[in-house]
Amino acid sequence: MNQRNVALWFCLGLALILLAGCGGSSSPDPVTPWTPAPLSTGNVNLIFVASEDLTYHASGDINPTTANLTSQGLQRSLRMATFLQQEVLGKHNVTQIYALEPMTHLQTANDYPDMVGLETIQQFAMLNQITLSYPNVGPPYAGQSYPLNASYSANSLPDGVVPPTAFCANCQGLDFNDKSGDNDGLVSAIVKQNAPGFYVFSAPWETVSALMANINRSEGYNLTLPASYVSPNYVYAISVTPSGSASLITYHSIVTPPSTYPVLSPPPASAPCQTYFSIPVTGGQGGAVIPAGINTNETVYIIRHADAHPKDYWNDNNYVGAGQWRALDLPHALHGKINPQEVYSIDPAQFGPGSFNSAGDHTWSSVAPALTAEPYAIANNLPYNLVTSFDLSDPMANATETSDFFFKGGKFSNKAVLVAWAYQFIQPAVNALLTSYHGDNQPAPPWSSNDYDSVWTIKLDAVGNVTVDNGTCEGINSNALPATPPQF
Repeated sequence: MNQRNVALWFCLGLALILLAGCGGSSSPDPVTPWTPAPLSTGNVNLIFVASEDLTYHASGDINPTTANLTSQGLQRSLRMATFLQQEVLGKHNVTQIYALEPMTHLQTANDYPDMVGLETIQQFAMLNQITLSYPNVGPPYAGQSYPLNASYSANSLPDGVVPPTAFCANCQGLDFNDKSGDNDGLVSAIVKQNAPGFYVFSAPWETVSALMANINRSEGYNLTLPASYVSPNYVYAISVTPSGSASLITYHSIVTPPSTYPVLSPPPASAPCQTYFSIPVTGGQGGAVIPAGINTNETVYIIRHADAHPKDYWNDNNYVGAGQWRALDLPHALHGKINPQEVYSIDPAQFGPGSFNSAGDHTWSSVAPALTAEPYAIANNLPYNLVTSFDLSDPMANATETSDFFFKGGKFSNKAVLVAWAYQFIQPAVNALLTSYHGDNQPAPPWSSNDYDSVWTIKLDAVGNVTVDNGTCEGINSNALPATPPQF
């Protein structure tokens, strides 16, 4: 080799060393991806997806103010879903999806919950199917969706989160710090059960790297694991054969996402708004009295979670492929119609009853409302918060608590807020607000079970008079949405 070539190779090697870098943010990916064969259907496949956070992320993927994804980060998650389903699972259906419990990882001085673990894996969930039924009501039906396990165990309940009346053993998620070893226990149980399949874990690098290391040590696999974070384009799989031997398989997608918000093609068809109603309540009229402690100069826009029930009885507490079209289109559909300063939703770690799978499980983490509003928050760079101070398992019992949370105490005075909620909880909460005025005003009408489009607007003026109406809607035609999610 001549001196010129030696010099060139030396410079190239030095450049690669410098690019490797260290610390949190990832380095540029190598040009050539690793493309191993898809995982074997006969093995227990533990698949680790490192969601991005403020510490470990690719440049431009995380908003440092909100600790949420940027449009670029969302684009990456959509493309990684296709890679994961096709190249890692070989187009086979997933067995279980476990995601970060958002309130176990609070970021920035404002303690924003980490929604990225769920959003990172949501498009992937839409590329899979789960068959659910309801005894004596409806037969098994394969819906274009998959539940996301994101609920607390008794040991992972964060400070400030109301304890549920019971804990959901079949929908336990991932605790960021794994305070009591629940993450390790979850994976160990999967390994011991030795049921072949694809078990996907979506959480920040801090969590999944510790989980890989602990299972490697406890099971004695003696695998050489990645020493440090490289990039969100990497997926790691520990594949365990029926005899118990394990191998580490590394997949690299080299996804290069655009920095702009995703464009849906074709765009969802439009639809007119539902039958209009408006309920004004003014203190001193019709016996109404402005309640003590009521907020002032507040606007709350309430939306329902995206399309979720391909059959009336079918429910996995996530939305379905059609709903992904709606959720991703919300920034466009609501542009110029609302102007919130922040977004709130139900803590997706809360759970509720749904339809039954073949194992008899029928409680699922309630992720649909929060993930419906997540793209809107991302596109508009809005802070995202979760309601965690009361349990939403009973819509009538928590109606007053919901009303008081959003409309009393001054927290939301002089603010506009977008709230993503479950439809059966919306009318009781709004009626609790109207009832607190003790007037002869009419109650809010029921929210129709097939209405995913309405936006209820609650306005409190400078003295606390209230108006509730549904004059705004998303304008998306549910009946025209494809059953399968948009492809990226």
